[in-house]
Amino acid sequence: MSTLDNQNSPQVPSAAYNVPRESPVLADQTLYSRIGATTSRELVESFILPIRSGRAWIVPKGHICRLTTPEGPQVGDLNIWSLHNPRERFWAARTRQLHRSHVSVYDRLWSCLPYLRPLVTITGDSLSDYGVDRLRGRVHDVCQSRFLLDQSNAAADDDFDAQLLGTRCDPYVNQMLSGEAFDYHCHSNLTRAILPYGLAEYDVHDVLNVFQVTGLNRDGQYFMEASPAKPGDYFEFFAEIDILCALSTCPGGDLSAWGWAASEEMRKSCRPLGVEVYRITDPAILEDWMPPSPASYKGLHGIKLPMYKHDG
Repeated sequence: MSTLDNQNSPQVPSAAYNVPRESPVLADQTLYSRIGATTSRELVESFILPIRSGRAWIVPKGHICRLTTPEGPQVGDLNIWSLHNPRERFWAARTRQLHRSHVSVYDRLWSCLPYLRPLVTITGDSLSDYGVDRLRGRVHDVCQSRFLLDQSNAAADDDFDAQLLGTRCDPYVNQMLSGEAFDYHCHSNLTRAILPYGLAEYDVHDVLNVFQVTGLNRDGQYFMEASPAKPGDYFEFFAEIDILCALSTCPGGDLSAWGWAASEEMRKSCRPLGVEVYRITDPAILEDWMPPSPASYKGLHGIKLPMYKHDG
């Protein structure tokens, strides 16, 4: 019997990216608990994002951003860029390796090479107690899966509400799978949202799926479940640098009626999302915080540059 089939003797392999406790990869929990808990905050921007739409907004460094489900369950697809250099943007794969597939409080969302620094740190998550459900699904998808473990071995403190396992829906795969054209998938919503900031379709990248439950089945195939969010649930993060965010209200709504064809039943499962940006008004809250610098590697990848030799 193979290891995969032997459910009575589950083995949990060690993480490949085993980050030491003292590593700067990990957030200072004392600091970020203080940031997440502070009531010394001033609302500087808020808006409601209608169904099947997208919008971009700026979050200055040192500010808090909160995403909410004002009317109940709804999945959101989030992109993040450095405000001053859009080549630096969220890197789902490295975030997944450094932290986990489904992220929550104290996890960080990292930027791509050659920058490799935290864009944001998660400071609040009302769905952090969702844990692992009967299908081995988790919430807030980036992806890791332990679907091969017996359910009785699920750790009680496995609580993740934003996922990095999947990515955004898009009109290209929709056309391929359904034969229909549809212009309001998350990829399209994000594309329209960033146009006012001088960005275009090729700047849209892999997303953080907020309020979404996902996993891998026993065949290693991606699955989605209905969002467990309730009215007033939230996902909150702290901006480590000046960032541009863009959010799409997924056309699949809460995913309870997901399908590639744009059905009326699926539309009825759609709800708006809320966005709030706060300035921290008490300087003491941030006295131990410093904006992160890009990665310190300054090598040339082993490349030796030619030097002009003057014969004179």
